[in-house]
Amino acid sequence: MATPIVETVNLRKTYMLGKVPVEALQGVNLKVEKGDFLAILGPSGSGKSTLLNMIGALDKPTEGKVFIEGVDASTLSDNALADARRKIGFVFQFFNLIPRLTARGNVELTMTIPGLGRDKRRERAEELLETVGLKDRMDHKPAELSGGERQRVAIARALANNPKFLLMDEPTGNIDSKTAREIVELVKKLNEDKGVTIIVVTHDQQIASQTRRTVLMIDGSIVEEKVN
Repeated sequence: MATPIVETVNLRKTYMLGKVPVEALQGVNLKVEKGDFLAILGPSGSGKSTLLNMIGALDKPTEGKVFIEGVDASTLSDNALADARRKIGFVFQFFNLIPRLTARGNVELTMTIPGLGRDKRRERAEELLETVGLKDRMDHKPAELSGGERQRVAIARALANNPKFLLMDEPTGNIDSKTAREIVELVKKLNEDKGVTIIVVTHDQQIASQTRRTVLMIDGSIVEEKVN
């Protein structure tokens, strides 16, 4: 049987608020297979974003393990962890684009593929921006783009290094409902046509209904899991 692209085992995370311990994750066990499209649902404070940060190696668990393609992330050095993060595509609610760079420049800047020269980086950035429907907006800076267009740039940027999987944290949380539908269709197409493995944290039932699988989190635990 193929090794899951991501697996969490008895994952726990405790934060201290002053002298009060807050258990953000309480023994989370989750497997994500290559090519999966998973939505993580739950109310605010349920541990969704904390789990995403653990999977993305942005934070370390208090207890338990995160395996990325079978490798225990806790055994990696800081340099190896940095390399692992470069193989993960991140898309956030607030885009995090560099204001002084064009759409093309934002995508090009993130590329760390060995042997990829300047011309090839430019070519790949243009190819990705065309894939997300921004062929005619490549030379525009973020301030000249709509919220939906900025999110498309963010998605293109997340794909720039041929990531093993894509992590999305509330990708439609900062755009209008019509644009959100377009982003949902784009993400679904990336999964179905390109085989991109996607894990998305969302409150948006519109996204959740289009995924292959959903899990529901309450108070730091997965309480329900279903195939759509």
